[in-house]
Amino acid sequence: MSATGAPPHLFLLNERDLDNPRAGGAEVHLFEIFGRLAARGFAVTLVCAGYGDAPPRGTERGITILRVGNRYTFYARGPALYRRLARAVAGPALLVENLCKLPFYGPLYSPHPVLAIVHHLFGTTAFRQVSFPVAAVTYLSELAIPTVYRRVPMIAVSPSTRDDLIARGIPAASVTVITNGLDHDRYCPDGSEPGPVILSLGRTEPYKRIDAVVDAMPQVLTEVPAARLVIVGRGEAVPALQRQVARLGIGHAVEFRGYVSEEEKVALYRGARVFVNPSEKEGWGLTVLEAAACGTPAVAADVPGLRDAVRHERTGLLVPHADVAACAAAILRILREPGTWQRLRQGALEWAGRFTWDAVTDQTDALIERILATPREVERA
Repeated sequence: MSATGAPPHLFLLNERDLDNPRAGGAEVHLFEIFGRLAARGFAVTLVCAGYGDAPPRGTERGITILRVGNRYTFYARGPALYRRLARAVAGPALLVENLCKLPFYGPLYSPHPVLAIVHHLFGTTAFRQVSFPVAAVTYLSELAIPTVYRRVPMIAVSPSTRDDLIARGIPAASVTVITNGLDHDRYCPDGSEPGPVILSLGRTEPYKRIDAVVDAMPQVLTEVPAARLVIVGRGEAVPALQRQVARLGIGHAVEFRGYVSEEEKVALYRGARVFVNPSEKEGWGLTVLEAAACGTPAVAADVPGLRDAVRHERTGLLVPHADVAACAAAILRILREPGTWQRLRQGALEWAGRFTWDAVTDQTDALIERILATPREVERA
């Protein structure tokens, strides 16, 4: 809390709220932390984009949600709304930018100190995710981050993200690594032993490279005919993946589940023998950790973020990115070798047990307090 005793006001800029159909791990991260901070007495307001018939105003976990514009116009209208709101705040306040899509460049206009949360930056991977014009805007907008945010404290959700920021020119002293957490009351094993189920869960976007797992399935099925791949989540890659499954003739072994409830999500984690994440790049890989907490080891691409979330040969197996043969071989090891599965399962449970949202919130709270206690002229010097 501030020296005046007034509860600080935390303004969050993020394209999506938790109920947005396009929400993912970044939104879970935001609400888990700032919902807890709201319960501790902070006033928290999220400015985000509208979608469908969502009302312009709402409340979730103590966070006031203000929706404006859509996913494209939000990057102009959201900051404009924040500036209007900021002028009405008399006490201490902080702008928190969630830098996981386009930057908002808050340091250029915010009357309050700025804290940036960085999951991962896209770089050239944007050109494999979206159309060229959108990718070009994303790529070019990230080039300005080292200049615009050079004196802004940042939270990186993984050591890989920290290293990426430093390589791009952000001072190492500005970056604090605070990883994701877990709700262990929700994500935990139920004692059952799953069948040969391979689970992919999360946003189904092109850069997630779920196509590599689909391509691996014919080889997996040759050795484990009963194996089944369950793909959970919505995203722009789904139609292409469905065509790929049909082309390979493996429709009997692949299920597309789309959106599922939290209860279904946990049941799917528990019912899978192996979790797969072949993404090109992740900030951390929250779903990998959720699966681990349910006792499900992972096969993941050896890329930034995922190599932080998966301990190779301890909690899962890392394979070269987009290497279909290696992906198939790793999946088959876990499906066919009970000893390997048991060893990785135990390691996954022990690893996941280290992470809690309360600890993450404590670290974030302490950083916010330090920022608010720093005279603005010193911070901006």
